[in-house]
Amino acid sequence: MNLAGILAASTSTAVLVEGESDRAAVEALAARQGLPLARRGVQVIAMGGITNIGHHLVALLDLPPNATRTLRVGGLYDAAEERFVVKGLDRVGLRPAASAAPLSEHGFFRCDRDLEDELIRAVRVDAFVELIAAEGERRSFERLQGQPVQRDWTVAQQLHRFLGSKAGRKEYYGRRLAEVLPLDRIPEPLEALLRWAA
Repeated sequence: MNLAGILAASTSTAVLVEGESDRAAVEALAARQGLPLARRGVQVIAMGGITNIGHHLVALLDLPPNATRTLRVGGLYDAAEERFVVKGLDRVGLRPAASAAPLSEHGFFRCDRDLEDELIRAVRVDAFVELIAAEGERRSFERLQGQPVQRDWTVAQQLHRFLGSKAGRKEYYGRRLAEVLPLDRIPEPLEALLRWAA
């Protein structure tokens, strides 16, 4: 994998996230908190799926022998996909073999299900439904709720499904949820990641 043209020359900390929705949320929340990521040398990189983490770690850390910079690498991941992060960190020697230390000690922070789920819980279901209505998508959400397979789901589960039901929606609402999130309810993995990165 060649990250030329992706990794900025000024980057000293790379934050790896699964997709564009995660990147949008991290960047939006950092902006709200007054954290100038780029000025601090922090770059958020969407990997296009957690299974790509090994390739990204190798590409990021395979610096030429005469390189004048060191690169810190961290990120967010979903609990069910922890094995991919462990394998990737082991592959590049960032985690001692058979280490029992939490991955947060290596800069990687775990979401219970995924970042969208963390954001939905933090914003709260009613507030998210109101946001969808304000964005003019209430009818779309109600149509999804009326589908037979979703009828018995909780509203939180329906909201999660709604995010992935249209191209670009996940990224858009990842940003919007981070923009309306009460700052005293920031999900712990997201808060910990920004604290680590800054």
